[in-house]
Amino acid sequence: FSLSLKLEKKAKGKLQKQICQVVLDHFEKQYTAELGDAWSSVREVLTSPWCWQHAVLLNRFSLSPGLESSLAEQGYHPAFPAALPYLPAAFRCYSSAAPGRFPAQKHQPGRLKDYYLLNAASLLPVLALEVQDGEDVLDLCAAPGGKSVAILQCACPGHFHCNEYDDLRSRWLEQTIESFIPDPLINLIKVSKLDGRQIGHLQPESYDKVLVDAPCSNDRSWLFSADPQQAVLRLMQRKELSSLQFQLLRSAVQALRPGGTLVYSTCTLSKAENSHVISLILNSCREVMPVDISGMARGVSQEFTFLSGTQHHELLVLPEKGRAWGPMYVAKLKKVSS
Repeated sequence: FSLSLKLEKKAKGKLQKQICQVVLDHFEKQYTAELGDAWSSVREVLTSPWCWQHAVLLNRFSLSPGLESSLAEQGYHPAFPAALPYLPAAFRCYSSAAPGRFPAQKHQPGRLKDYYLLNAASLLPVLALEVQDGEDVLDLCAAPGGKSVAILQCACPGHFHCNEYDDLRSRWLEQTIESFIPDPLINLIKVSKLDGRQIGHLQPESYDKVLVDAPCSNDRSWLFSADPQQAVLRLMQRKELSSLQFQLLRSAVQALRPGGTLVYSTCTLSKAENSHVISLILNSCREVMPVDISGMARGVSQEFTFLSGTQHHELLVLPEKGRAWGPMYVAKLKKVSS
């Protein structure tokens, strides 16, 4: 017992040392101002990776017999209640209040994985999108592919366009799709490496649903930047992210058909990259209106902690001990006319 305690302390100490102080100082200043009292408990979770949780999204195309009973035996429970307004029967995700990670499966060419490990909050943008069979769907910034895989657990789109501009991340996306999706369905999926800011111009009014899971200042990973110089550079470039996010959103609006819906998400707590970007698009695009997602937030309130005081068309998941999901910002919009 004493050895395991020592190892745990050593692991904690090692992880603690890896926290990038320059990033933590920056977050401390910004998020104390933006989140107030909520920041101290969020900071405690973000800086304590040993208390992070991982959900298990089952792959409907390759279900291993006994997997669900094995998850139940290990204390996992369905992460999303059946009472949610939109929860397809095939969509099954399990989570546990205990920290830790279910064993990962390695990529094997020609063999599908049974499940995807992820932050449960990252599924909220997919559920907010409410994809139906036969719809034309665009995942504008799709790598590493978790949300694309999740969309295909919900429905079978008529056409599914997964885009990733970065070359390395695009290869990662292709491997993820190959690991989870059977050949007949892969033929419905188009993977491209286009500049997301140009897609609306290249393919105007082509999609019923668009997901913009935008590049953002990833609070969890940035806090553990191994290279302090890279961290400083990231923080300097952070100011430019909201401009990129706005341009991606504007492109997504162009790509959307009238009557279509768009979901915007990030994994940062930053107001500049979240509600400010959405306010800017609502103020500058007359054809876009907000969609109420407060019902979805209420439906999953047992599983997630949300920042209070947000608008009805947005939510922000705050990490908390025992519910260490997020950060995850989600906003939903609808295109009313072209």
